[in-house]
Order: sequence, then C-alpha cells, then structure tokens
Amino acid sequence: MAPWRGARRACPALDPKEIVRERKLQPSPSTTAAERVLEVRIPGANGFAGDQDEEWCEVLTGDELHRIRFHDYARIYDIPGLYEQIFHDTLECDSPQTVCSLLERVLRDHDVAPEGLSALELGAGNGMVGAELAERGVGKIVGVDILDEAAEAAARDRPGVYDDYKVIDLTERSEGDQDDLERANFNCLVTVAALGFGDIPPEAFAAAYDLIEPGGWIVFNIKEDFIQHDDDSGFGQMIRDALAGGALELVADHRYRHRLAVDGQPLHYVVLVARKRAPLPREA
Repeated sequence: MAPWRGARRACPALDPKEIVRERKLQPSPSTTAAERVLEVRIPGANGFAGDQDEEWCEVLTGDELHRIRFHDYARIYDIPGLYEQIFHDTLECDSPQTVCSLLERVLRDHDVAPEGLSALELGAGNGMVGAELAERGVGKIVGVDILDEAAEAAARDRPGVYDDYKVIDLTERSEGDQDDLERANFNCLVTVAALGFGDIPPEAFAAAYDLIEPGGWIVFNIKEDFIQHDDDSGFGQMIRDALAGGALELVADHRYRHRLAVDGQPLHYVVLVARKRAPLPREA
C-alpha cells in the first residue's frame, strides 16, 4: 500500500489499433526550411512486446529507416521536434502540464508567489518542463542533465527558458559546479518523467535534494509501479522512508495518465508536491 493518497482521474479507453500512426514530423520553431521532413512510425499493439523501457519507434530520414529506443534520449534530442512528436503528439504525454499545474495550484493555495522560487530542474532534457515553469512565473530556473545533447536541444528549441543549464552528473560534480549550485539558493526541486528507469539513480536525486533549502518545495512524478513495496529501483523505499521519517512533508499528490504505451494502454504515474523538512534518510 502506497503511503499517500492518490487522487484518481478516469482515463478514456483507447483501441490499441488507433495508436498505429505514420505522421509527418511537424517542424519545431527552430527548424529551418533546409532541414529534412521525417516520418515517425510507432509499432502499435501487434508490433511490440516488452516493458516500457524497451519501447521504440522508427524514424525515416531520406531513404534510411532508423529504430530508436525511447530511452535513447541523445539520438532523439538530436532531431528537432522528434521528442515532442513521439511523446506529446503521438503518445499524448501530459506530465509537464500536469506536474507544473499541480505545483501552481499548491503555491496559490499556500499564498506563495512563483516569482520567489529558485528551481533546480533535474533531468531537464530539451526544456519542455522548464518552459511550463517559466510560463507559470517561476523566478529562476536552472536545468541539470547528464547529456550534452539535452543542453543543446534546450538551447536550440527553447532559448532563454533557463537562467543556467549544466551538463553534469550530480553524484560526481566538480568543486566549481558545486559552488555554482550552492550559490543559486534553490528552494524548489522539480523532476518530471526521469525517475525509476535508471536514467537518474536514487543517489543523483538525493544529491539534488541536498541542494534545496530547508522548507523548499520538492516536486516529482514517478510511475506508480515504482512506489510499490516490491519495487527494486530504490525510489519506493526512499520515498516511503522520507515520508515516514518526516524528511518530506506531503502537501499534494495526484495519480494520472502519464501517457499511452505503444500498445495503446495507459501508463499511470503519481505526482507529489512536498516540503523538505530534513535530509533524506541514507542507508547505513
């Protein structure tokens, strides 16, 4: 049993066959006329059998057909607009809006001005979440990702969203990066669709958490499977221990459809908004 209350929202039924699509890639605002038009193919119910972290699509560039795993973010970020085409347009990912909207509502309910937030976005990717935070008036946003391709995509597709964007591994950051991050006086940590599959290990999340001032806001989402007691990713136990021990004070939570799987079935995640009350418990 999960240690929080998940507000539930009904998800519409979908015929798995409807997810089989071959659509022209819509250029991102930064795409020039000289760049080639791509065709993206999602396998659908009859073309894929595997777990979420094994999902893939095919991208046609010229006469070449490339199979790209969804977790091969470097290749996806290299192609302008491809991330949005796969996840937002075709698989109907709602997480950037859902997570940031819940944070916005909580801040309003607690009479907190978003302009006063200094936010660290962990796993910032190509800036979709950063753009949502900026639209909601968050005062300062610093992105962190481990991929050079992510930083390049954010600068290309959403210039000006981030006050700073660092390509670092938070578990092995340099003294200079540590000084820069500490000077930012972060009072908010946001991470969306980045936890639980090995892209960001618990140790990196804990390192980001340590950078947040006491009383700061901790905002993240995670697939509901990873908060079960039989989860072996490490996040479920970390979150349960933090809530039970008082390190995290839960303010709001919501269970929702993150996106569709390639077979058309809904993937449900949980978003939590909490306050940092103490350091995360560490294993002895």
